[in-house]
Amino acid sequence: MTDSVLPRHPESATESSQLIQWISRFVRRMAIATLLLMAIGSATRVMNAGLACPDWPLCYGELVPRQQMNLQVFLEWFHRLDAALLGLSSLALFGVTWWNRRRLPTWLPWSATLVVGLIVFQGALGGLTVTELLRFDIVTAHLGTALLYFTTLLVIRMALVPYQGTGTVGQLPWFSLSAAVFVYAQSILGALVGSQWALHQCFGAAQLCQVMNSHIAGVVPASLATIATVWLAWRTPALSPLLRQFANWIAGLLVLQVALGIATFRLHLQVEPLTVAHQAIGAGLLGTLVAFTVLALRDRASTKATEPTTSSGQSLPSAQSEPA
Repeated sequence: MTDSVLPRHPESATESSQLIQWISRFVRRMAIATLLLMAIGSATRVMNAGLACPDWPLCYGELVPRQQMNLQVFLEWFHRLDAALLGLSSLALFGVTWWNRRRLPTWLPWSATLVVGLIVFQGALGGLTVTELLRFDIVTAHLGTALLYFTTLLVIRMALVPYQGTGTVGQLPWFSLSAAVFVYAQSILGALVGSQWALHQCFGAAQLCQVMNSHIAGVVPASLATIATVWLAWRTPALSPLLRQFANWIAGLLVLQVALGIATFRLHLQVEPLTVAHQAIGAGLLGTLVAFTVLALRDRASTKATEPTTSSGQSLPSAQSEPA
């Protein structure tokens, strides 16, 4: 298998390869900007700045509200600025991939279309967040869509980067995919806790404790699935060095996320940087699991593609599948 994802109908292999590398780097920058956007969004919420700009899409009727600018207004304004830049970047990705579709993998323009659809929907949710005065279900959907947008970018990025598999992943892709699903669900529960201020209300008046307890209980399946992924990766012989590196990152992010969650809970969300870091690390853990899954699936696909077959089409056992 080749080291990169090549187009089906290339006009020039060199030009196509350069274009794919450029798109890959561009999508990586978009993913980083999205992670920053979610962190700023979390800071906006914990600093009670969600309505610091009372109108939308402008802020106090201006692109840059200089007279009203303070920390809260800046957080909300910068959050919108980052979102607008991502919207323009998504349109640029859409245009470039469709314009050059004959030199790119057939799935790439359609993936760029999905990216545009998600960012448009996300923008609409952002407007409703303001006009509906931070209604909890809209705020939760706002974060959930942002995570989907983030992971879609990572899938595109990891599908384009050069990668040579070793054919030893086995069932690892399904373990990591399950872990990613559990972590995403846990992130949604965390968004519900934040958007309803469930922790404060549970401590203060025994209200919304069910929401809070659901988030606490959700730590168990998410953590166990993640630990199983890391443990299996560590025990897999001849695993790709890149996948092993991702497994180490996943382990470190999980430990940090659990520690931040405990600290945030014990301090009753009174330390804003801890709360922001908790959400940002959670998004980073989800993204790393998604990246691991895509590479592991590519590894698995490369193994199947190179397996010899009999005249009847059945796969012959490879040397790697035989016991040592």
